[in-house]
Amino acid sequence: MKPIHTLLVLSASLFAVTAFAAAPADQVGVAAKPIAGAEIILDGTREMLDEKWTYWEGPRFSSSLPIKWKIVDDPVDGGTCVMTDDRAADGGKYGTADIVTKKPYRDFRLHIEFLISKPGGNSGVYLQNRFEIQVLDGDKSKHGMGAVINETESPYHAYNGVGKWNAYDIVFRAARFRDGKLVEKPLVTMYFNGEKVHVNQTINKVWGGPNSGVDGGNDNGFGITDSPQGLKLQCEGHDVRYRNAWIKELILDEAETDF
Repeated sequence: MKPIHTLLVLSASLFAVTAFAAAPADQVGVAAKPIAGAEIILDGTREMLDEKWTYWEGPRFSSSLPIKWKIVDDPVDGGTCVMTDDRAADGGKYGTADIVTKKPYRDFRLHIEFLISKPGGNSGVYLQNRFEIQVLDGDKSKHGMGAVINETESPYHAYNGVGKWNAYDIVFRAARFRDGKLVEKPLVTMYFNGEKVHVNQTINKVWGGPNSGVDGGNDNGFGITDSPQGLKLQCEGHDVRYRNAWIKELILDEAETDF
């Protein structure tokens, strides 16, 4: 029989493994298949793009339907993918031709894959059309690749690089309100190419102003409102491609997003 102190150490170790167990390898990373109950929102076809997405008609919007983003060849694995191609956004004019899901979401689990074709390629994945997870080749700052923009450092080491597919796996918990007042800030946990890089990260505001996303113009971005919103993908006139995006709605009563 093991000494009591040894059993206690083993029990503590087991608890730590259980509490912080990684997500199953086949559920995160490039080519991860949808989990049970997930909705596919981007499959590389024109039909799904038009069915489930539209333009975000924010204050800077200057494009027009139908969506001008192109369906192009997947340069790595064959098949097709969606390219952030709309000339209204040339020169980095975000907000002019961003696309957003027609369906709004509150709490959710998201998987999405992206490929940057050329150095310096720039886009972004916006949770609830508010909170940007940066897609930006070459930038290792808090404004850079994989960062919860301006809230965390960039986990650039996990990036596969230009011309290769990358994957974000995210659990997001929306802000909570009581009597119309913000009482709990949004939280996010994220895997980047299968590596856990953000855990229960608090998001303090909408960054980038009114052209960036919903509530960006409210109280300098701190005026988050109590409304579900769509997932948004940013167009800045660069060749950034997306594929294999799926999302599962959740109800996260507790302030916990780790998975």
